[in-house]
Amino acid sequence: MSDDLVRIEGLVKRFGSFRALDGLDLDVRRGEVHGFLGPNGAGKSTTIRILLGLMRADGGRITLYGRDPWSEGTKLRGDLAYVPGDVSLWAGLTGGECMDILAGVHGGMDPGRRAELIERFDLDPTKRSRDYSKGNRQKVALVAALASDVGLLVLDEPTSGLDPLMGQVFQTVIRERCQQGATVVLSSHILSEVEALADRVSIIRRGRTVSSGTLADLRAHTRTSVRALTGSAVESLEGVGGLEGLTTGRLDGSIETRFTVGPAELDQAVGLVHAAGIRSLTVEPPHLDELFLRNYSDAETGAGTA
Repeated sequence: MSDDLVRIEGLVKRFGSFRALDGLDLDVRRGEVHGFLGPNGAGKSTTIRILLGLMRADGGRITLYGRDPWSEGTKLRGDLAYVPGDVSLWAGLTGGECMDILAGVHGGMDPGRRAELIERFDLDPTKRSRDYSKGNRQKVALVAALASDVGLLVLDEPTSGLDPLMGQVFQTVIRERCQQGATVVLSSHILSEVEALADRVSIIRRGRTVSSGTLADLRAHTRTSVRALTGSAVESLEGVGGLEGLTTGRLDGSIETRFTVGPAELDQAVGLVHAAGIRSLTVEPPHLDELFLRNYSDAETGAGTA
C-alpha cells in the first residue's frame, strides 16, 4: 500500500482563460500533518474543493485513498472530515444539533470523544447557533470533525475566530488524533500554528507548488542567525564564505557578535566563535514565516494562481 493518502500530479483548473491551478503537485503521507500554504489567490481553496470532490479538475491526476474524489466521492466522504475557515450553521438549531448533522455526513461521532471535546473547547452545545460568536461556530465544526472516526481531516483556517488558549487546545487535539492514526491537511495563515504541527509543508504560488518538504528540508538552503557573547573578539570570521551582516560590540563585559550564515559554513563559523570563549550562544534557524516569504519572493522572479 502506498504511503501517500493524497496524491496530486500536474493538477490544472481553468476558469475561462484564467488558470487557477497550473500543474500543481502535492503528496500527503498517511499519519502526517501536512501544511498547505500560500497567499490569498494562490490556489489553495480550489485544490481543496477538488480534493473534496466538489469541483472537477480540467487536467492532471488526483487520488484520495487511491480513488478519484470526483467520480468516487460518495465512497470517500465517510472517511474524511472538512472544517472551513468561515463556518455557517442552522440558525434555529442548537450547537449540539448542528454538530450531529455535520458529523452525520461522515458517519457520526464517538459519543465519549464528543463530550470530551465539548468540554475541552469550552462550548455550550445547548445554545442556539444564532447566538454563537464566530469562534463558537468554529468550535462546533471542529468538534464534529475531530470526534469523528475518519482517516483524513482537511482543515482550512480551522482556528479562525479562536482565542490563543483555544488555539493551544486545537494543537493538542490534532497531535492526539495523529497519534491515533489520522492524517491532516492543514491550510492556515497562522504560520506559527503550522510550524508547531506540520511534519511537512508545501508552499504554492499561482497554482503551482514552489517548495515542499520538512522544515529541515526547507531550511537547508537558507541562512541561520547567530548571536554570541564571548570573552574575547572572534577572529577570522571575515574569511568564512557566505557570512553576512557581521556586527560586533561590547555588552556587559563581553564581546557581542552577530551574523547570518549558510548551512555549509555554519559549523566553521560556530567553531571560530567557540575558540573565543563562549559565554552565551544563540543559533536560530529561520522560522516558517521567513521561509514562506523567501520562497514566495523567490517565485516572484519566475512564476503564476486561485
